Amino acid sequence: MSIQVSNLTKIYGEQKAIDNISFEIKTGEIVGFVGPNGAGKSTTMKILTGFIPPSSGEAKINNLDLHEHSLEIRKNIGYLPENNPLYLDMYVKEYLEFVAGIYKLGKNTQPRIEEIIKQTGLSVEQKKKIGALSKGYRQRVGLAQALIHNPSILILDEPTSGLDPNQIIEIRNLISDVGKEKTVMLSTHIMQEVEAICDRIIIINKGKIVADDSIDSITSQTDEELVTVVVEFDQKVMQEDLEKIELVDKVAKIDDQNWLIQGSSQQDIRQHIFKFAVDNGLAVLSMQKKEKSLEEVFQELTK
Repeated sequence: MSIQVSNLTKIYGEQKAIDNISFEIKTGEIVGFVGPNGAGKSTTMKILTGFIPPSSGEAKINNLDLHEHSLEIRKNIGYLPENNPLYLDMYVKEYLEFVAGIYKLGKNTQPRIEEIIKQTGLSVEQKKKIGALSKGYRQRVGLAQALIHNPSILILDEPTSGLDPNQIIEIRNLISDVGKEKTVMLSTHIMQEVEAICDRIIIINKGKIVADDSIDSITSQTDEELVTVVVEFDQKVMQEDLEKIELVDKVAKIDDQNWLIQGSSQQDIRQHIFKFAVDNGLAVLSMQKKEKSLEEVFQELTK
């Protein structure tokens, strides 16, 4: 088990930033840690990386207690904080040499720097000052410093914040590639990013964990009593006729032939829709249950 968090709480004055949270992240998982601003994401990550202590509770990294083995644990964690602090007056390669020195890589320093520069796509920019780089390349430098000591765990706080769509895809692909060999805990506001990269999602809201499951499981769960079916007929259909179908509770028009039809989740309304089509000489061109998007689930759980 890479990360184990038990009853972790952090209090600032009278404010609980995180409130008795518990979760586990297994070796080799890429887990999205998401929530609205102020939910406790960055606080949790700072605790796990040893930057701040918890008020109470326990955290273990690779079965080592964070309080008792802080220095040893830091050797096994690569951390990219949200604001990605870099020395802008240093050259890319110079900065990575500096970070490698902190981790005491010794004779492995130059081979590792060359390897990580290639892996993070910094070859063309390695002789530039960090201050002269685009935001996307600065994020690559941040990832390079997080990876330089070849940690088993990566903790990334908003790694694509402020990037343009092309840069987001590049960093996303890089994280996916790195995640094949490492445990990754990823904080982001972009639900498409979670769906593209992560095996699992943990949603935190107001300092509490409100969901922890695979993306498929979370999006298939619903608190509503209604199920929505998207139907396409081969001809124009009147809304008042659809509303008369047995078990149908609500109908919404997309266009004359395409409709959103809601009915009780306790019974399957599709057979009644088919019967309606047959009775009225219609053909059903397509019909499928409408699953909630991850974004919709996120909004429901954090509103």
